[in-house]
Amino acid sequence: MEDATVYVVDDVEVNRDLIIRLMNTVDMPTVSFASAQEFLDSYKPGLPGCLLLDLRMPGMSGLELQRQLVNQGIRIPIIFITAHSDAHIAVQAMKAGAFDFIQKPINPQMVLDLVYNALSESRRILDEQNEEHTINDLVDKLTPREREVLEMVVNGEANKSIAHSLSISERTVEVHRSRVMEKMGTPSLASLVKMAMRVNLGQTTT
Repeated sequence: MEDATVYVVDDVEVNRDLIIRLMNTVDMPTVSFASAQEFLDSYKPGLPGCLLLDLRMPGMSGLELQRQLVNQGIRIPIIFITAHSDAHIAVQAMKAGAFDFIQKPINPQMVLDLVYNALSESRRILDEQNEEHTINDLVDKLTPREREVLEMVVNGEANKSIAHSLSISERTVEVHRSRVMEKMGTPSLASLVKMAMRVNLGQTTT
């Protein structure tokens, strides 16, 4: 895939070389690292990519690297590479958000299939993040009062309730809501609520 990169983190050089050779057969840009810390020091998020990550390594383990990435808000798809005895640990990794895991010795076609699927997921995540950034930028352009009205709308409050809470008229609420919809570039209340919920603005009612 154009502009996508496969990152390989494994402390065993022969394992890294094996995956690099496999990726070269499909002209896939690949960068390898001998340790999790090397990867953390070099990785720059923002472009499509996936991570082939060994579970057991000296120093920072694969699971520890996964936790660091999650804590930093980095959502790169991770494919763990594991020995059979590590299967129970790999399940923990999956629960923590890993894309998949493969067992040694690796099946070349399976690896390629997983990588392509992971890169597609990476593109989906990046598109989602870009949309969320756009929504946040639009929210930042609202006045404090418009944001208050938006949050109350997302919480399911009616115009009358919003007017009472803010000590303004229902007509003023309608004006604010109209301006919010115009600034957010949304044609309907339903789509406005969906946009706000995408960035965790307000809470849905039960």
